[in-house]
Amino acid sequence: MPYLRKNIARMKGYEPGEQPRETDFIKLNTNENPYPPSPKVLRAIKNAASQDLRLYPDPLATEVREKAAKVYGLRQDLILVGRGSDELLTIAFRSLVAEGDTVIYPYPSYLLYETQGQIQMGRLIKVQFNRDWSLPRDFARAGARLVLLANPNSPSGTLLSRQEIERVTKKARGVVLVDEAYADFAASKAPYGEESALPLVKRYDNLIVLRSLSKSFSLAGMRIGFAAGDKALISGMLKVKDSYNVDRLSIKAAVAALSDLKHMRRNVGRVQKTRERLSRSLLDLGAEVCPSKANFVLARFERRRGFPPARKIYQTLKRKKILVRYMDLPRLRNSLRITVGTDREIATFLKELRAILRRKRV
Repeated sequence: MPYLRKNIARMKGYEPGEQPRETDFIKLNTNENPYPPSPKVLRAIKNAASQDLRLYPDPLATEVREKAAKVYGLRQDLILVGRGSDELLTIAFRSLVAEGDTVIYPYPSYLLYETQGQIQMGRLIKVQFNRDWSLPRDFARAGARLVLLANPNSPSGTLLSRQEIERVTKKARGVVLVDEAYADFAASKAPYGEESALPLVKRYDNLIVLRSLSKSFSLAGMRIGFAAGDKALISGMLKVKDSYNVDRLSIKAAVAALSDLKHMRRNVGRVQKTRERLSRSLLDLGAEVCPSKANFVLARFERRRGFPPARKIYQTLKRKKILVRYMDLPRLRNSLRITVGTDREIATFLKELRAILRRKRV
């Protein structure tokens, strides 16, 4: 295509998880919450679905900024609201990364980071995690314009401590962006958890923390989240966002969700318990399992242990109307990422997985 920018024509592009049109699948592939949002959210959306939809929404989503500031102990001017973490990542990359600028992130991690870097024509440096999924001591190298950390990490689900995040932030000369899309599943209490970097944004002018309401608050269908950071960073990012980037219904849904932390924590607790049962069951089957603190579990089925290829496991499960995420990255050969569903969904998944392994193990 001669009209596209050369870097866009060359790049592969990010591929989201499968979203089947049929409704009879057990979806364990895109890390959605298996439980519904707060009833307060549903009422708020219903009330907002009025003739006012003919009007543009508040361009700053002020209600969400005010509510998030109150819930997370931040000032309103330190918060930017966007269409989930993905749009906020786009805004950050567009604001911070020019052609040739260095972007560093540990690998393997969220694949969208590479896509965003390619769009901006940045210089991408992937630093391999240590075998225990910790960061190498020299991770935050000088000269990086942007340092990215998913915490908990995707696809491993592993967690870095707040002290490690702070160490990286102190050492970095550029901006450190901590993507906490799954952070609530690592926490034992509201509002943000013991290892969240949110409290650090008031101390460091080179730190941005992303939060999504898609996962723990069960609002993936509404597409809303927020970025927290230094006032100067947020002010600059506001210049880059779309004029009316968050719609009226999403604004009302987010405020209602943030008003019912008890409901969110109850759902998170259910997911955490099921996650532990899923991890133990996969270990009992002989899979290698990462110690996940997210709402998914990464399991590797080593061929040398007699397992069939993970791609075949994935394909067989799909024929059984169960979707998981097949991972085909250098460090993750023969791995599957399994979203934590309801107890019934996970029981069905494990039943089918055991049948596949009995039938195909050699």
